[in-house]
Amino acid sequence: MDISKTPDFVITLYHPQKMLAKVVIIAALLLMSGCSMVQLGYDRGPQLAWWWLDSYADFSREQKPHAKQAIREWFDWHRSTQLPEYANWLAAVRSQINDPVTPEQICHWSDELQDIIAPAFDHAVHLGAPVVLRLDESQRRHIEQRYAKSNDKLRRDYLQPDPKDRLNAAIKRSVKRIENLYGKIDQQQRDLIIASIEVSPFNPEAWLAERQHRQQVTLATLQQLADAPLPPGQAATVLRGLIEHTHRSDNPDYRAYQIKLSEYTCGFIARMHNTTTPIQRRHAHDKLKSWENDLRLLTTDTPVYTASE
Repeated sequence: MDISKTPDFVITLYHPQKMLAKVVIIAALLLMSGCSMVQLGYDRGPQLAWWWLDSYADFSREQKPHAKQAIREWFDWHRSTQLPEYANWLAAVRSQINDPVTPEQICHWSDELQDIIAPAFDHAVHLGAPVVLRLDESQRRHIEQRYAKSNDKLRRDYLQPDPKDRLNAAIKRSVKRIENLYGKIDQQQRDLIIASIEVSPFNPEAWLAERQHRQQVTLATLQQLADAPLPPGQAATVLRGLIEHTHRSDNPDYRAYQIKLSEYTCGFIARMHNTTTPIQRRHAHDKLKSWENDLRLLTTDTPVYTASE
C-alpha cells in the first residue's frame, strides 16, 4: 500500500502520466497536498503547470504562447466551474469525518472524487490537443527522456533493493500523510500502519511496468498523430483514450490488481480512521474546513497573472 501520491483524506488509485492531464494533477496537488496557503499555491498554478509541461515538451518559441494560453484558459475555467464542486465534496466528507466509517464509504468517496475530477482532464485534452499536434520529433524524444528520468525517481522512491529500506520509506510516506490530516498519531496507530504495509498487495514493480507500458503507448500515439495529423477534435478523442487507459488499464491482469488494491486500501483507511481520537478527528475536520473555505474564496477571486505567465 502507498498513499503518498493521493489526497490525505481518500485514496484515488490512478497515476496519470499524460502530458496534458498533468496540469490537472498539479492543480489537485496544490489544493490537496496539505499546504496551509492553498490560495497562494493555486494562484501560482499556471506558472507551475507551465514549468512542468515545458520540462517535458521543451516548447519552441513559436509554441510557447499557444501552450501558455491553453494553461491560462484551463485555470480560468477550472477556478470558476470546478472549484465549487471540490468544495462541496470536501463539505460532504467533512460532515461525516467525526463518525466511524466503513471501507465501502471510503471507496464511495474515492469514486466520487474521480468523477468530480474527470471533467478537468477532459477540458485539459480539449485545450491541449492543438498544442500536442505541433510537437515535433525532437520534442517526442525529449518526452521519452523525461519519462526515463521520472521512472528512475520512482525506482529510488519505491523500489529500494533492501527490503528494510523499502518498508521504512513506505512507513515514512504513510505516517506523513496521515499525520497531515489527523495530527500526531500514537504508537498503536503507527503499528497498524506498519502491519498494513507488510501485508499490502501494493506492487511497485507492477506499477512501474504498467507505467512504462502506458508511456510507450503515449509515445507511439504521438508518433501516429505526427505521421497522419488529425483535426484537433479527433486528436482530442485519441488523447482521451490514452487517459482512460491510464485510469483503467487495458491489461486485464493489471485491472484485477487495481481492484484488489483499491478494496484493500479502502479497508486500511477505514481501520485507520476508526482508531482516531476525538482530538484527531477534530484536526481532520478543521483541515478539511480550511481547504473548503480556501476553495470557495478562490472561486470568487479574480486571478492575476504575471508577465511570465
